[in-house]
Amino acid sequence: MLTYILRRLLLAIPTLLLISAAIFMLVDLAPGSPLSDIPLTIPPEVRTKMIQAMGADQPVLVRYLLWLKQFFWVEPAYLLDGWFGTDFAQGAQRIISYQTRGPVFALIGERIPQTLTVIGTAYLVGVLIALPIGIYSAYRQYSWFDQVGTFIAMLGFSVPTFFTGVLFIVIFASWLQWFPSIYNTSLKVTDWGSFVQQLRQMVLPVMVLGLANASELSRYTRASMLENLGQDYVRTARAKGMREGPVVLKHVLRNSMIPVVTVIALGIPSIFGGAIITENVFKVNGIGSALIGAIHANDLPMVQTLTFIFAVLIVTFNLVADVLYGLLDPRIRYD
Repeated sequence: MLTYILRRLLLAIPTLLLISAAIFMLVDLAPGSPLSDIPLTIPPEVRTKMIQAMGADQPVLVRYLLWLKQFFWVEPAYLLDGWFGTDFAQGAQRIISYQTRGPVFALIGERIPQTLTVIGTAYLVGVLIALPIGIYSAYRQYSWFDQVGTFIAMLGFSVPTFFTGVLFIVIFASWLQWFPSIYNTSLKVTDWGSFVQQLRQMVLPVMVLGLANASELSRYTRASMLENLGQDYVRTARAKGMREGPVVLKHVLRNSMIPVVTVIALGIPSIFGGAIITENVFKVNGIGSALIGAIHANDLPMVQTLTFIFAVLIVTFNLVADVLYGLLDPRIRYD
């Protein structure tokens, strides 16, 4: 297993380099530039200094290599400085946002808690709801529970989140007035009252994203369970007199979780990436809204950095999913 992990990590290096080059070039060569926002009334010498300050006067290859160095060396060095009080990043130039003129990773660090709180909770709720529904729907195939679960899953999977979000706002925030329609990012949890207020403002975005996540995952779980329930080893276990609970939960569920683990693991990067549409509907000041704001403002360093972080997370959790395969299925061996 260790040899396989090391081999995959070595293969991930050229993969990430290729992805980083593609992301940087596509964003850099796309229409629109912060230089176009500079007013024409500004004197030429001032305009030249502004272009030099943004580093836009350098060749694209030089800018790419500098950005890559800052991402993999300078920013981790700043992180070590913060943890251990060292001087690894002394005099180093960080990735700077065109929009705010502040370090990109500092801005991301300010948005991450909101994204993890809302999107992470929604993903966890979706997984906890989807797994038992998918398991029981497969075990009681074509029952009323299965029919209702299938209908709700298809509805949640088909209806886009921007429509569900607006619908929930109209019903629960406008008509019933149970929950607030806008997420208050500045709210600080200091006592029981603020904790309850935090939970109330999380309900609507968590419901929207949890419904979408649970709908997709419950279908995968049901399909995988149905495939394994008809296998010979299940009939053999039942013929030996094994109780139904261990047959379903120990044997069938373990084999059925292999494709489900892939879906869960590959969905985890979306927690850090944020939900762009839902965050904008409920005004959650998270990573998704930061990406949209950076695109509107032509903030190339922010867009490039956020997009590459998503790519790194996807490659990482692909490896995690492959490692979990070996733990779930003893027939899979990597060494």
